[in-house]
Amino acid sequence: MTVSPFKIGLLATACFGLALPAMAQGTAPATVASAPTETELLRTQLEALQAQVDALKEKIAEIGAATSAPASAVASAPAAPAAASAPATALASTAKSTPSEPKTKIGGTVFFNVTNINQKFDGTKQSANGLQTDMKRFYLSVDHRFDDVFSANLTTDFNYVSNDSQTQLFVKKAYLQAKLSDAFTARVGAADMPWVPFVEKLYGYRYIENIMIDRTKYGTSTDWGVHAFGDLADGMFSYGVSAVNGAGYKKLTRSKSVDFEGRLGFKPVKNVTLGVGGYSGKLGKNIQGIGTQHRATRLNAVAAYTTDKIRVGGEYFTAKNWNNVTTVVEDKSEGWSGFASYQVMPQVGVFGRYDWVKPSKLINPDLRENYFNVGVNYAPIKGIDLALVYKRDKAENGTISTSNGTIGGTNSGTYDEIGVWGQVKF
Repeated sequence: MTVSPFKIGLLATACFGLALPAMAQGTAPATVASAPTETELLRTQLEALQAQVDALKEKIAEIGAATSAPASAVASAPAAPAAASAPATALASTAKSTPSEPKTKIGGTVFFNVTNINQKFDGTKQSANGLQTDMKRFYLSVDHRFDDVFSANLTTDFNYVSNDSQTQLFVKKAYLQAKLSDAFTARVGAADMPWVPFVEKLYGYRYIENIMIDRTKYGTSTDWGVHAFGDLADGMFSYGVSAVNGAGYKKLTRSKSVDFEGRLGFKPVKNVTLGVGGYSGKLGKNIQGIGTQHRATRLNAVAAYTTDKIRVGGEYFTAKNWNNVTTVVEDKSEGWSGFASYQVMPQVGVFGRYDWVKPSKLINPDLRENYFNVGVNYAPIKGIDLALVYKRDKAENGTISTSNGTIGGTNSGTYDEIGVWGQVKF
């Protein structure tokens, strides 16, 4: 008998329907019933894996975009992890331990003026009077850093002396430096002395005039020897000590003794600086064939308040036998200086200073000097300063040697100078 395919399909369907209740109670159907649950679990795992892949893609894109700072990009990458920050830590550690590459800098500073001088000795005008142009200083410096500790500096000074029409070229600084920390730096050679550069920074107008003890030759800015300085307690305290030849940077002499200068600085509050210092030695005069009778000594003190707009300060010194190292007689000197400046606007400032010096308290107690300057400063661009200044210096009952020449006379002498002073730094 022939059975049609349609009848066979109906018969199979009926048999399956009759067997379904029995399968619900057997073990095989249980496996079939659990299949959908495993599929859903597998789908959930795939979705989680896809989410991680997407996050990883985003992280890789961020790292690729941050080409200028790969370490910071990895450190800031979202999420994953501690492993992601490892490269940044490693890079920071490597950068910290890698020594600096050798580097050389060349710079310069020029002091110049166009001024009129009117100088008199006991009422008699001097031949050097009149309008003239001077280049007071031309420092050319080469600074080479070997690494983070060692460096060297050579600074030459070009000085044109208009009074005798001579040009002088000499070494201002020449030293090897070892900086072990902010608290200790050592220099060997011709380098900054502890006192004069310290006060110059507080004064702020070195190109107009050097500070009182430098102007009246009771101190110098650099000398040949061994120097050490540093800052302590985040700059609250500072110090400087030098063991030097004593004759100044222009004379590289071999003396039979060593001179010493030291300075302590203290900043009790912001913008206030206090300092004390001292000097003891024979000023390079203790050489073969010359007998020395005394040791020159000097004590210094300074107090200043300095901000970006205001500078106010005062300096005092007292010295013994400074000009009498080789003489039998003894003498004492003292002086004080006051300075102030105010920045009217970013490019314009006004300033003034007064010095009073008594060069000889024992030999010629009537000798005294009064000096002052006033002016207006204009800084058109960074690195250039111009100033209109008037200076006056008067010595009575004798003479005193200064950076502007010998001032005074038998009775008195005056020095008046007016004009434009300038400074160029590069």
